[in-house]
Amino acid sequence: MRLAQGHHLAYCANIHRGETWAETLGALETYTLAVKQMVCPSRPYAIGLRLSAQAARELAQGRALAQFQAWLERHDCYVFTINGFPYGRFHGQRVKEQVYLPDWTSPERLDYTNRLFDLLAQLAPPGVEGSVSTVPGSFKEFIKTDQQRQAMRDNLFQCVEHIDRRSRQSGRTLHLGLEPEPLGFLETTAETVEFFGRLRDEHPNDPRLLKCLGVNYDTCHLAVEYENPSEALAQLKRHQIKVSKLHLSSALKARATAAARTALAGFADNVYLHQVVAREGAGKLVRYRDLDEALIAAAPAEEWRVHFHIPLHCPATEWFEPTTDHLLGVLDVLKEEPGLCGHLEMETYTWEVMPASLKSRSVVDQLAAEYAWCLERLGARGLGTG
Repeated sequence: MRLAQGHHLAYCANIHRGETWAETLGALETYTLAVKQMVCPSRPYAIGLRLSAQAARELAQGRALAQFQAWLERHDCYVFTINGFPYGRFHGQRVKEQVYLPDWTSPERLDYTNRLFDLLAQLAPPGVEGSVSTVPGSFKEFIKTDQQRQAMRDNLFQCVEHIDRRSRQSGRTLHLGLEPEPLGFLETTAETVEFFGRLRDEHPNDPRLLKCLGVNYDTCHLAVEYENPSEALAQLKRHQIKVSKLHLSSALKARATAAARTALAGFADNVYLHQVVAREGAGKLVRYRDLDEALIAAAPAEEWRVHFHIPLHCPATEWFEPTTDHLLGVLDVLKEEPGLCGHLEMETYTWEVMPASLKSRSVVDQLAAEYAWCLERLGARGLGTG
């Protein structure tokens, strides 16, 4: 939905299964339209689309795109952003670190992302910017050589050139957002700034890097890194790095007691990677690749933060609390600088693997509750529906 100050708010459809285009459209018809009926029945409704590589290829073939455009018009919906992070299957089987592959060292990632922009250039309504979010380069463990780092920069620049061409051809402003996350090649704001600096040094004074490439700032990921939202966003602004999209999401925060570790064991699963960043007494940060590894290590720490996207409306419990303080800090900055970013997307994709205690309602009801939570807090900052 379009908010009073021109921002667009959607939930990310990666919460639903769907690797083919038929499956993706089926999820939109089953779930997304039901959510629209609950939260935005009489106004244009924004969709945060997720397309796998297979679905993107199928949507680009024959009359599929024209039929989808007619579907959007018929249901008073529009697409302004696409999640291009997971290339392949994202539900129902082991994903873990494979979600980064193919990464930005490979032509497959470039081709896939270019195709998403080809589609978005036709799907985004006139006058509405289009964004695609993508992996933070790669997974840190995968990158061993300078040649790989150079390949990432080269492929990203080729993508920037493609985005610029599509922007000019379509008359729409399009941009790509790299999504820093724990143990990603780009993990922190400082690493992101350094990477952008290297890329700009290789292509000095090229305005396309400023307008076509930025950051998808995920409030779960940066909270897990113990970053301060106002400082992180100020650093990006100081280095002229576009905030392409804001992912409104929440992680787990817990004291590393024996009882808390027992409770957190219910969040370990065999599908997604749940990186843990522990803060020790002197402020030192210790990173664990996955929650099960952290639980085995059981190292003493002041606090654990776990990369597990929990519902925004999830209350604190005896053992953990959500990191919504970071999200609210971002909204405070957005209140003062409404032009910081126009794309807001709620991303709680972990519905299928959540502990039963967090699934006391249907996925449609949960998504409606996420809208209610967000709209209340946006409205309190003058950023709501008006």
